[in-house]
Amino acid sequence: MTTLSLRALNRALTDRQFLLARTDRTPLEVIGRLVALQAQEPNWAYVGLWSRIHGFTQSQLTALLEDRQVVRSGLLRSTQHLAAADDFRRLRPLLQPVLDRTAGSPHFTRNSTGLDAVSLVAEGLDLLGGGTLSRKELARRLAERLPGRDGRILAGEVELRTPLVHGAATGAWGSWGNRSAVSVTPAEVWLGQPMGTAATAAGVTDSAKELIRRYLAAFGPAGVKDVQAWCGLTRLGEVVAEMRAELRRYRDPEGRELIDLADAELPDPETPAPVRLLPAFDNVLLGHADRTRVISNEDRKRVMPGQARVRPTFLVDGRVHGTWSLDAGTLRLTPFRPLCATDRAALEQEAVRLLPFVGGTTVSYGTMVATRSSF
Repeated sequence: MTTLSLRALNRALTDRQFLLARTDRTPLEVIGRLVALQAQEPNWAYVGLWSRIHGFTQSQLTALLEDRQVVRSGLLRSTQHLAAADDFRRLRPLLQPVLDRTAGSPHFTRNSTGLDAVSLVAEGLDLLGGGTLSRKELARRLAERLPGRDGRILAGEVELRTPLVHGAATGAWGSWGNRSAVSVTPAEVWLGQPMGTAATAAGVTDSAKELIRRYLAAFGPAGVKDVQAWCGLTRLGEVVAEMRAELRRYRDPEGRELIDLADAELPDPETPAPVRLLPAFDNVLLGHADRTRVISNEDRKRVMPGQARVRPTFLVDGRVHGTWSLDAGTLRLTPFRPLCATDRAALEQEAVRLLPFVGGTTVSYGTMVATRSSF
């Protein structure tokens, strides 16, 4: 098997993520290619698409949410994601065991002692009545029906155990951070069609194979542990074993086996990689168990300091070289190490281009401050 360098893996990843060159594909096509965009803080998904698509505007994604072509709900790793509606219908049943596992954690079980999951979901759906409620109202009504328990935790468990879709306004461009008001609707009601099913063992296996193919198209080449870290499912090695005939195999610099789609092309490792600003929680940083193809283990601790935080970052030559933030109109660039003059200029120019999209006015880099008209 061919051994792939970290640089070769980096260029494959950034190419498949549309970070080697922005694409002219539609936002719906890009979301489908990436499978889903992590979006617990809604604005960041917009920034992720801006960095990948020529001429992307906030209204394009908001329109997809309003038209229900894209939905926001719990999906990969039990976190909030944006996904194409058809993908959500197919993938949520496959990933439901991951969400059930989260719902079975002590945070939830301490609050639902003596109450079985099926009964709790039935109560929640009965209160929704085939319509829409705010999370706060669902929590209040659950607490009334099930006294002595925290209604917010009950509502959270219902949302994990059965597919509820958030209203378009919840995922739309707006204030930074989490939304204070979140509305939920049963997915089948919101989508106007039934969810898919993964009830039989054969159905689960076929769905898992398709998920692995989709993952490799966006994140490959990768190992089985990488796929599992990305989606939260376990025991995928057994599924991959059944797919051997259709996959190409490589090794990483540590000698570990990697798999890829047989017809997937790998870009030249020497392909230049432009500077890119990535949002918090970007797919590129969360798609693998071993993330050294895009970020060093030392820098990973700076970007992911705990408490489920993943800071906004910027790429130089395809790798994370620092973080950025937006505060009172100033986009602040914080490199982890000095950059050469050429890379610094390219970074500042890309940051200035992002300013109008995020509502900023200046870029700060050390002692330098640039405005939109500086370049």
